[in-house]
Amino acid sequence: CSLSIKGHLGRTTILIIYETLGYFLVGSNNAETKYRVLKIDRTEPKDLVIIDDRHVYTQQEVRELLGRLDLGNRTKMGQKGSSGLFRAVSAFGVVGFVRFLEGYYIVLITKRRKMADIGGHAIYKVEDTNMIYIPNDSVRVTHPDEARYLRIFQNVDLSSNFYFSYSYDLSHSLQYNLTVLRMPLEMLKSETTQNRQESFDIFEDEGLITQGGSGVFGICSEPYMKYVWNGELLDIIKNTVHRDWLLYIIHGFCGQSKLLIYGRPVYVTLIARRSSKFAGTRFLKRGANCEGDVANEVETEQILCDASVMSFTAGSYSSYVQVRGSVPLYWSQDISTMMPKPPITLDQADPFAHVAALHFDQMFQRFGSPIIILNLVKEREKRKHERILSEELVAAVTYLNQFLPPEHTIVYIPWDMAKYTKSKLCNVLDRLNVIAESVVKKTGFFVNRPDSYCSILRPDEKWNELGGCVIPTGRLQTGILRTNCVDCLDRTNTAQFMVGKCALAYQLYSLGLIDKPNLQFDTDAVRLFEELYEDHGDTLSLQYGGSQLVHRVKTYRKIAPWTQHSKDIMQTLSRYYSNAFSDADRQDSINLFLGVFHPTEGKPHLWELPTDFYLHHKNTMRLLPTRRSYTYWWTPEVIKHLPLPYDEVICAVNLKKLIVKKFHKYEEEIDIHNEFFRPYELSSFDDTFCLAMTSSARDFMPKTVGTDPSPFTVRKPDETGKSVLGNKSNREEAVLQRKTAASAPPPPSEEAVSSSSEDDSGTDREEEGSVSQRSTPVKMTDAGDSAKVTENVVQPMKELYGINLSDGLSEEDFSIYSRFVQLGQSQHKQDKNSQQPCSRCSDGVIKLTPISAFSQDNIYEVQPPRVDRKSTEIFQAHIQASQGIMQPLGKEDSAMYREYIRNRYL
Repeated sequence: CSLSIKGHLGRTTILIIYETLGYFLVGSNNAETKYRVLKIDRTEPKDLVIIDDRHVYTQQEVRELLGRLDLGNRTKMGQKGSSGLFRAVSAFGVVGFVRFLEGYYIVLITKRRKMADIGGHAIYKVEDTNMIYIPNDSVRVTHPDEARYLRIFQNVDLSSNFYFSYSYDLSHSLQYNLTVLRMPLEMLKSETTQNRQESFDIFEDEGLITQGGSGVFGICSEPYMKYVWNGELLDIIKNTVHRDWLLYIIHGFCGQSKLLIYGRPVYVTLIARRSSKFAGTRFLKRGANCEGDVANEVETEQILCDASVMSFTAGSYSSYVQVRGSVPLYWSQDISTMMPKPPITLDQADPFAHVAALHFDQMFQRFGSPIIILNLVKEREKRKHERILSEELVAAVTYLNQFLPPEHTIVYIPWDMAKYTKSKLCNVLDRLNVIAESVVKKTGFFVNRPDSYCSILRPDEKWNELGGCVIPTGRLQTGILRTNCVDCLDRTNTAQFMVGKCALAYQLYSLGLIDKPNLQFDTDAVRLFEELYEDHGDTLSLQYGGSQLVHRVKTYRKIAPWTQHSKDIMQTLSRYYSNAFSDADRQDSINLFLGVFHPTEGKPHLWELPTDFYLHHKNTMRLLPTRRSYTYWWTPEVIKHLPLPYDEVICAVNLKKLIVKKFHKYEEEIDIHNEFFRPYELSSFDDTFCLAMTSSARDFMPKTVGTDPSPFTVRKPDETGKSVLGNKSNREEAVLQRKTAASAPPPPSEEAVSSSSEDDSGTDREEEGSVSQRSTPVKMTDAGDSAKVTENVVQPMKELYGINLSDGLSEEDFSIYSRFVQLGQSQHKQDKNSQQPCSRCSDGVIKLTPISAFSQDNIYEVQPPRVDRKSTEIFQAHIQASQGIMQPLGKEDSAMYREYIRNRYL
């Protein structure tokens, strides 16, 4: 048996709700070859009754089922005019089920947009949703406050930065997802047997017995619920329905850009996962709760992959993870004073750093050691403000470190970034670069392939000092950088960018794309990465602070234009207004959406609570279990496996989190080629995602690059490929229109899923649209400007390659091209006997006979040439003879030997 990885197995990607006396939810895969059906009872006013037969239907079977339902629910038998089955809505996934004071609602994803692609697995952004009330009007029990709760729930805009994937686990890092590939096969077999015995799905392994040894194991793990935002909405059906119906979504940011290195595509992906624990807005959620969850906790992962090979097993992938989060103490700021910077107060004394211990224990379990804290708050102030947090954090880390083993102590790096920014003698980014180098050397990064031979042939001093864990299949990141300031927005984003830039250089070096692990500013690669991080920072800042970033990387480089100062003032005012007037309503919506508050008849309503402190701090409502030891504050199993993260260690606890299913090797659930290319759909190059995404060659490379198109060449600060937008005024307007995904309207080419299709069994497709994957609306030009833009794009092509595409080919060039085409045709013919003689072949064309063939869409894997049986036996006998193992002589060999002796000696 072989092994394949799928983040989730057999996920239903297209859903249709049919309405009768009950709701019938029909889900299918992309190819519409497998279907599942859910029945939702509408006669219960307050309970949710869902029936899942767990049977996999074919298209013909589901057509017959819907036909019988239609016939059986008509008002009169034999009446043809009225239908007993109505198509209510089409969707792309179920967000979950929610109930306030009346009956249940179902929340559906009705519009999606592709944002990134990792190893052939698509990542989508939720563009639109639909809430449907389940009970019939005849049994509905109305409540006067139901509409208000519904309005509060819908204040959480699901079309703003919520992401999902059918086949890739977004709640885990790439390193975790690929760790299961290294699991021994014997464990998988035993787990599969156990799952079959405990499963109630009698159709689960249907047809696998006759497939012999052609099985493939598919694996998925339980999601990391800390970063799942619809876990509470799916909790009521998690144990009732098949796992194919469960679609987990994350909140944060996702962006992907293409770095072209002399035509070789490399995808740079940035994924941010916002924690759903202790979540909220800026001044209303500070510090940590009693369980060690901190406010504004976001895990940021940058993934680098060679896009020429998309398979996880054969491709080259690298990732680096870092975290931001509020200072893990009991502290808050009172916004009732209406001050821009309310005073910081410590709410509870914590001399034994109990809450910090819980927080760092979680980090040890997920990331391993070392944990490095980069504290950017102010150290010197005229009036003690931010320094309160620094002093308490130093005391907490010092206390916790005295009990840890010396090799796993928490590393604390204080650095007053604001002080260095005001100084004219110090360069902020140079100092940050030194810190970044030391951090990346300690933690290392993840790469799924061994070190290249070029790194052994031309060793680099920095590479040899790199930390992490080296394994036969590559490298693992052990440990994490945790960055914080007061808000964890502006200063934190710049510091994370510098660390990410340093890690990006090591990632490119590990994949053999650059000769030294160094990247300079003002190169196309760093400009592309900087724009990704600015969009990342703007999006996270809007979610937590209510405005975009105030200080950007250019601000700290001191090259920002003078107009940036007025924009910073406007962002500051926007942030202040949002914090003062709208954050309270947003906090109520988040509490209701995440299930922190459950509406109950006879108890105070959400808007009547004076504070939500008791909702997030569970120790105020009930007695918690016995406190942990003040000295042995960590989990014993976690500390044993350091520096490796306990979540990635192969042990009995982690094996229980895996779901293993056996497939036939030709099943489409594990066929990445069909999943990515979708040969059953009509597609065009204009709508292809990989061509529409941001590209370093198109968007960042200057128009006149001469003979140096490398993305690692330092350009002049004013040189950029975006000058094709026109003159200076047009560029400024385009910059002003650049918004993050949180506030951007959907692109005009996207269409919502239609619910009025004529074919009941067919499904609607979303239009991917030729737009960038990042929600960055581009300024539309009129017809007069479009010709200029086209001319500007084509002109560099002639300067760079010395040819204009509109010119015709010469006879000599056409002859060379014809010979090239015929060589290619001859090379790809697999059956020599089937080749028909070509009467129009040009003279001098070489006839090639293929001796090997590519086994799959992979430039690194080939099949050996076929050898007949006799040749194989001769070769094996030759090898054995060299080892002293002689084969017995046959009759012909004996006769030949006698003839030789007789002629030689007799």
